Amino acid sequence: MVRLSAIGDIVMASPLVHALRKQYPDARISWLVQPESAELLQDHPELDEVIVWPRKKWAQLFREKRFISLLAEIRRFRQMLREKSFTLALDLQGLLKSGFLVWLSGAVRRVGLGSKEGSQYLMTDVIERGGDAGFIGSEYRYLAEQLELPVDDFQMHIGIGAEAEEKFSALQQLLNKPYAVICPFTTRPQKHWFNDAWVDLVASLKDEFGLQPVMLGGPGDVGAASEIARQCEVINWVGETRLQTAAAIIRDSALLVGVDTGLTHMGHAFGRPTVCLFGSTRPYLKTSTEQSRIIYHALDCSPCKRRPTCEGAYTCMRGIMSEEVIATARPLLLEQNQ
Repeated sequence: MVRLSAIGDIVMASPLVHALRKQYPDARISWLVQPESAELLQDHPELDEVIVWPRKKWAQLFREKRFISLLAEIRRFRQMLREKSFTLALDLQGLLKSGFLVWLSGAVRRVGLGSKEGSQYLMTDVIERGGDAGFIGSEYRYLAEQLELPVDDFQMHIGIGAEAEEKFSALQQLLNKPYAVICPFTTRPQKHWFNDAWVDLVASLKDEFGLQPVMLGGPGDVGAASEIARQCEVINWVGETRLQTAAAIIRDSALLVGVDTGLTHMGHAFGRPTVCLFGSTRPYLKTSTEQSRIIYHALDCSPCKRRPTCEGAYTCMRGIMSEEVIATARPLLLEQNQ
């Protein structure tokens, strides 16, 4: 399986591992991934191997115009893959870079999911993206159905290893009450909620629900997180936890509120009460758990995806008020406490 990034897509594609294992119980199942996402897969109980693509090294050799060295690295990587004698390779990303790596594997059958950018010519089969677009991870479930894999238990899974559990236990000592996780950050500004809304939400989480707010995010979000933390009482662990530790924090949370980002999707995977805020991207309206709610105010321009037309106003996200988020979360918390 090749899905190089991003965190959310890897989480949503994770049910394919179980489907493959049920269909082929004696197979060796490997996942090829970029280094920054490898930790998500390293403790998956049904994966035999995580193969890390040395993307940065290849990119550096290309920038330095050391093309002979780059070619030698590619050949070594190809040899390593082909020694494993793969019979089936799945390109879950459908891009040229992922298709090229699938092709390098020398797998007898190479199946691309919605392959484009020329990667379709490197596949033996291409399956177009399909399924119920309103359901989380629908394209991966559809792929499994087209491959005649069992989908009766198509659930997302995140492995958490002993080291991450130990680090989480240490962090738990800093929490003196049930906590709510907020995940404000993602890769594109049009997917973000506004700082003043997060500040209002944090106050409500404390005052109405008695929850201790904990903010999570990656190293690149540290500056933005500091701006929010400066204006409200929130435990700011942005950039301080590795992926598996963040997953453990989410797993034991009383509530998660986040934008369309990988950490938020983990809330669905763990069946935690989760409120996900969508704006510029097409939302999934159905998840794998009854504990999830989606807030999405569709406008005439929705979803704009990577090409917003509002000149930075991000009206779709501005229309989501903290009061609506609290009202959406309230029944989830009541159900959990009954």
